[in-house]
Amino acid sequence: MLGIIGGSGLGHFPDLVVERREVVRTPYGAPSAALVFGKLAQEAVVFLARHGLGHTIPPHRINYRANLWALREAGVEQVLAIATVGGIHADLAPGRFAVPDQLIDYTWGREMTYAEYGEESTVAHFDFSHPYCPTLRAHCLAALEAAGECFMARGTYGVTQGPRLETPAEIERMARDGADMVGMTGMPEAYLARELDLCYATLAASVNWAAGRNGSDEIHMGAIAEIQAGLVARMPNILTGIIQRLGST
Repeated sequence: MLGIIGGSGLGHFPDLVVERREVVRTPYGAPSAALVFGKLAQEAVVFLARHGLGHTIPPHRINYRANLWALREAGVEQVLAIATVGGIHADLAPGRFAVPDQLIDYTWGREMTYAEYGEESTVAHFDFSHPYCPTLRAHCLAALEAAGECFMARGTYGVTQGPRLETPAEIERMARDGADMVGMTGMPEAYLARELDLCYATLAASVNWAAGRNGSDEIHMGAIAEIQAGLVARMPNILTGIIQRLGST
C-alpha cells in the first residue's frame, strides 16, 4: 500500500475518496495528523498531512519519527513524499517538478534515528548511498512524462532547518555543494524510512527561485501561493499515473 505525505499547500487531495480517518499514537508520540485511509485511482492509499491540519507545524517541529512509524504500522510499504522546494538549478523554474536522487542534510537538532543508544545497545549503521527508492522514482518519472510535465529527472535536494528562508549567500554555498533545490522537510524523513525498510521517494514541486537565483531579488509569499495553487491543480493527474503504475506491478 502507498502512503502519501503531503507538504505545504497539499494538506488534502480533492480526488481522494475518504473511507476513514484514524487518530493513532506511536512509541514516539503523535504523528502530525490523523491518518486518512481512502482510494485514489481505485487503489488503497494512506494520506498524512506533514504539517498538520491547517498547516500548523513548522518543519523543525514535525515529529518525523511518529509520522513514518504510523504509516508503517498502518501497512504502508511505499511512501511518496510531496515537497515544495525552491529552485537552485537553472532548469527548476517555479511551476516545475523534480524527482531528486540525492540529498544534502543541513539540518540540526532533529530526532534522526529510531535507535536508542545506551550502555547495553550497539551502534547500528544503515547504507544511505541511495536515499530514494529507484522503483518508486521510476514510477514518478514515467507519470510525469505521461502527464506532459516539465521536470528534472534527478537532482540533489538540500535540506535546511527552517522555518526561515535562506540568504542568497547560503544558496550560493549550497549551489557550490551541488544542491539543485532547497527545502526543509527531506531529512530526517528519508533516512527514517530507510531504517524502517520503506520504499521512499520525493516528488518535489518548485514554488519559487531560491534566494538570489535567476536574478530574484526578493521572495514574495503571494507569488509562491499562486504557483503552489497551479501545482496542486496538476497533482491529481500525476498521482493517478503513479498509483496506476504501482497497481500494475
